[in-house]
Amino acid sequence: MPPGKVLQPVLKMKVDELFLCWLSESSTQAMLRDCLHRITAPGRPEMGAGDAGQPGPLVAAAAAAAAPARKPGGCDSLGAPGPAPASAALPLGAASSARTGPPVRGTRRSAGTRAVGTKKEEPLPPAASHSIPAFYFPRGRPQGAVSTDAVIARIEGTFAQFPHERATMEDMGRVAKACGCPLYWKAPLFCGAGGERTGSVSVHKFVAMWRKVLQNCHDDAARFVHLLMNPGCNYLVQEDFIPFLQDVVNTHPGLAFLKEASEFHSRYITTVIQRIFYTVNRSWSGRITCAELRRSTFLQNVALLEEEADINQLTEFFSYEHFYVIYCKFWELDTDHDLLIDPQDLARHNDHAISTKMIDRIFSGAVTRGRKVQKEGKISYADFVWFLISEEDKKTPTSIEYWFRCMDLDGDGALSMFELEYFYEEQCRRLDSMAIEALPFEDCLCQMLDLVKPQNEGKITLHDLKRCKLADVFYDTFFNIEKYLEHEQKEQASLLRETESEGPELSDWEKYAAEEYDILVAEEAAGEPWEDGYEAELSPVDQKLNALRSPLAQRPFFEAPSALGPVDLYEYDSGGDDLHPS
Repeated sequence: MPPGKVLQPVLKMKVDELFLCWLSESSTQAMLRDCLHRITAPGRPEMGAGDAGQPGPLVAAAAAAAAPARKPGGCDSLGAPGPAPASAALPLGAASSARTGPPVRGTRRSAGTRAVGTKKEEPLPPAASHSIPAFYFPRGRPQGAVSTDAVIARIEGTFAQFPHERATMEDMGRVAKACGCPLYWKAPLFCGAGGERTGSVSVHKFVAMWRKVLQNCHDDAARFVHLLMNPGCNYLVQEDFIPFLQDVVNTHPGLAFLKEASEFHSRYITTVIQRIFYTVNRSWSGRITCAELRRSTFLQNVALLEEEADINQLTEFFSYEHFYVIYCKFWELDTDHDLLIDPQDLARHNDHAISTKMIDRIFSGAVTRGRKVQKEGKISYADFVWFLISEEDKKTPTSIEYWFRCMDLDGDGALSMFELEYFYEEQCRRLDSMAIEALPFEDCLCQMLDLVKPQNEGKITLHDLKRCKLADVFYDTFFNIEKYLEHEQKEQASLLRETESEGPELSDWEKYAAEEYDILVAEEAAGEPWEDGYEAELSPVDQKLNALRSPLAQRPFFEAPSALGPVDLYEYDSGGDDLHPS
């Protein structure tokens, strides 16, 4: 794709999605069955004059009456119609019936007028389009009568307990419960009522805001988007999540240790935001819509924040351990600590396991959204979050799309044999340098085609890779030498384990994050001996504090002037000479 071009969803996919949504409605299917029954029933209404097909009984009777009255030679040499009685003309709907003589246009028009007038006395049923039920609800399907007055009464009763009937941010937890929302909706509710500008919210302003939300938004996804979105928008961008996540950092008991290191707040918030968009924003547009939020599990995880005191149990978005692993990996690669890494830095990941051709594709703009890549050839920490999760778990839909975009050199939506050979050539050279005999490309290609089983010969599509369930093996074969060798060595053992495993299994990313976090904690414990010479078991909070203070909190990065302030998701503001989307 051209550098800097904003990724947008395909319009046809959206139209197909809306049509399938309408077609799956039970009322739609009942209506279609009724229409089909009326069409196929023997006693269906007669066709009108404009209907195509065979003439009905009225048309046949008129035709029979007109046949004996027609005169031979009804038209003169110039084709002018001869005189004929009006009753001898065919009705307008008999255009397809057989005739023995030339058409009599003048008399047919006058007779057809009477036939049409007769049909107007018995109008046809209304068109089917008038009975199509509503099937598109961008703000949620209405759930019937909502007791808005009862909800407003509870809210007013809660505000009555506050001084001057004004709620501060600390009071919004009780207000959220009065609204029937999860506890950690308190920051979106506070911001939605304009509390971030004044420091508190009056009962009248909040009631007016919430009444409007209840009237226009009919499910949790629409309400959450409405509370956080910018005026005039119907979607959420990355910056919209900052107030919500800052409140999670400030008040969640599982993150209480972060209060002693406020420098980590912005890094943790950036990580969580990237994970939210990585999982929820399936269109790659950079904008989360109500429909995408509705299809995800994000709001369920937000509700679990209230119930789960250990933040690390919420591994999909909010885990601090996952953030710690990602940031440590980034810090190891960012040797100059400018919060940007270049191709040489990224190539050192996992001991140069990824091929240089794939590294170049990552920096080409195929999977990065910031314009810093095109300007300076570097990626930010936010881009690295996407890279690391995609690299360590190639089985998720987003990771499959991530690497497919990188391998699709010409952007035609399919991987050709030329593109596969382009990446495999470097793999062969690296295997030869390790004194390992590489399979010829023809043999490797046969293996991959048997693995993927593409629907169309000669090319592999994104749908093929998602359907085969072994996209990780496919991708590692072409650009990750270490994981390719691991797949070759443990293939039989892994298949045996998969057949013996029972119950829910951790994802590849969760396994990787847990292993790396244990290694990092062990390295910290080994580097700081106890003063009394005896080993002691730290509590979970003490372990996190110890891991938090070093090696990161003691490094000179946090002495830089860009400490807290507003969170810059791409670390630096772009200048006026940035590249613009073409």
